[in-house]
Amino acid sequence: ELLELLGQERVRQILAATSREALSAKELGEACDVALSTIYRRVDEMVAQDLLVERTAIEADGSHHSVYEAHVDHLDIDIDDGSIDVSIHVREDAAERFSRIWNEIRET
Repeated sequence: ELLELLGQERVRQILAATSREALSAKELGEACDVALSTIYRRVDEMVAQDLLVERTAIEADGSHHSVYEAHVDHLDIDIDDGSIDVSIHVREDAAERFSRIWNEIRET
């Protein structure tokens, strides 16, 4: 599923665009030159596969909207003994990294 998803040009465009900065669906539509409905379909699939993370951006006037940013740092594809395995390595912000390290320390 993941390889099929990454085989789509729009998915790769969205991933590249959101690796620089978090973007709204409208901004992604403009950057990729595609309809908003296509962006929403691809974004939903990408969030489900952990390629993107959805966050809420709050404007100065109190309004809010979703923005998307790449959640993947890199992918590993292993081909061995007749099988293909794809591993996703996600980006961690400082809070996530601290929590992970703290939990690892507590477990030892």
